[in-house]
Amino acid sequence: MSSEYGLKRHFNGEAARLIGDRIRAVDPGFDVEGYAAEVEARIPGKELKDRVLVLAEGLRTRLPAGYPDALPILLSVLGDELAEGEGMFNASWYLMPVARFVEQYGLDHPEASLDAIEEITKRHTGEYAIRPYLEQHYAPTMERVARWALSPSHNVRRLATEGVRPRLPWARTLTVFVKDPLPVLEVLEPLRSDSSEYVRKSVANNLNDIAKDHPDVALATALRWLEESPTPETQWIVKHGLRTLVKKGDQQALALLGATGGEHVRVDRLRITPGSVTIGDTLLIGFDIENTDDRPHSIAVDYVVHHVRKNGRTIPKVFKLTTFELGAGEKRSLEKAHAIKEVQTRRYYPGEHSIDIQVNGLVQATERFGLRT
Repeated sequence: MSSEYGLKRHFNGEAARLIGDRIRAVDPGFDVEGYAAEVEARIPGKELKDRVLVLAEGLRTRLPAGYPDALPILLSVLGDELAEGEGMFNASWYLMPVARFVEQYGLDHPEASLDAIEEITKRHTGEYAIRPYLEQHYAPTMERVARWALSPSHNVRRLATEGVRPRLPWARTLTVFVKDPLPVLEVLEPLRSDSSEYVRKSVANNLNDIAKDHPDVALATALRWLEESPTPETQWIVKHGLRTLVKKGDQQALALLGATGGEHVRVDRLRITPGSVTIGDTLLIGFDIENTDDRPHSIAVDYVVHHVRKNGRTIPKVFKLTTFELGAGEKRSLEKAHAIKEVQTRRYYPGEHSIDIQVNGLVQATERFGLRT
């Protein structure tokens, strides 16, 4: 249920019954069937976020009119806290409308709502619900976020970092942090070597967001973290947090990760077969790579597909291939299968496409293939 399409189809009348039955256990008068019927009638043609809003609106009209009275009833459906590795969109996906309820209707009661978001995130996530509170109640919300970063709950610590991500997918951009990422970095500071993989992924994603707008700040932060806490956990965060800069061939980011010496690596015999494909086919990319230096190098190999757009221009998309140590004078052969299939974020157009082989940020070889409709 990770994709938006895969998730949205679950938010229907059956989801309303699931939530309604749990509410009725503490509020016997809750109209479960009426709630389910309303949701089922209103969701056709709607995408994920609008479907979730329909469920939240149905709750608002059926719970007590006063938000402080409705909130405890709604929080009674939360269940147990998720353990490390339990997915918020798997075990507790149905709580998304509960979080949306707090996001939509609780802004006049920030303290109670932030308490609720903390409890929700232990079972689901509060990363979307918190964003209007950051915009309308900045100071008290950031004070709460700072406390969350020190929580014994890995879910709450993860909320501290994920909730302040400047460019969180599926959410509104937090322009205040796009302009000035320093408050975000203060939140990340105690989490730079966190014991939880769930938290570390969020810290890395947050650093990657910052790198898109402030690469120098992200690089300086990564360097300091590696110097001050050279743990495997910090190293992992830095590696994944600089991934956008690495894909762009940023030499400082590559050097920070130990991938240097791209100028000493040679790519020969780049082969793309077949030379002409249609959507649904698979390309086989093959080439030889050789270290011409007299010392070993850490190698990061990417390939860049230049997709033809409707206007005939091309736009590059970087794909990760592999990383490895290449000894002095060593030569290897690499292959990669690449499927030509449409996804929600990419459409294909006919024409001549090209593929670059990029080693440690430097383009070393280019070949072309044709795409037919």
